[in-house]
Parts: sequence; C-alpha cells; structure tokens
Amino acid sequence: MGRPKGGTNKKHTKEEKLTIVLDCINNGLSSYDASKKYGIGNQQISKWIKDYSEHGESALENQKKTGNHLAALHTSKNLSELDRLKLENLKLRIENERLKKGYTEKEVNEAHAGLSKKNLK
Repeated sequence: MGRPKGGTNKKHTKEEKLTIVLDCINNGLSSYDASKKYGIGNQQISKWIKDYSEHGESALENQKKTGNHLAALHTSKNLSELDRLKLENLKLRIENERLKKGYTEKEVNEAHAGLSKKNLK
C-alpha cells in the first residue's frame, strides 16, 4: 500500500491511532482487516497495537524529532549576527574535534570532497 512518488508521510494523531487500536482489540479485528478498513499499512497498525499493549496510551503520541538545529543556518543567506556566530562556533568546534583525532585539514577536505561527489550521483 505505499504512498505516491513524491508524496509526504501521513502523520496520524494520537486519537486516530487510539481509535484504530481499540477497534482491533475490542472487536477482534486483525491488523490486516483494519488496514483495509482504515487505509493504513497493517505493519503500522501492528506496531501501534504492540506499543499500546506494552506502554499504554502514551506510546501512541507523536514524538518530536530532534535533528541538527543549525543545519538550516548553512543555507540561510540572511543570518543575524548571533546565528552567524553560532554557526562559526559550531564549525570551529567540529574542526577542533577532528584535529584532536589526528585528522589534518587536507584529509578532512579530501574526505568532504569525496562525500560530495558520492552525494551528487
């Protein structure tokens, strides 16, 4: 049942998940039957049922994803002075850690160039 090419992942609310899980548990509905009824993959529904049975209702809450909060700064052209300094500080810390591990600047640049070429394919 995948999503169309270029489509985005559907985020289901806690209430939607809970309704589906309770429908499966209370009415003896299999995850396969629920997937047909609700138009959601049966493996996803099975995971929700397992999470609910192991950790309760709180397991169905959507988790916030943490990521590199400064990644957007690399592409932004209008940086405030504070953001520009944070980015510069981050770059210097990364360079410092690499030097502590014994990498030379030349090796780091070569590795970065190699990764960039791989990512362009």
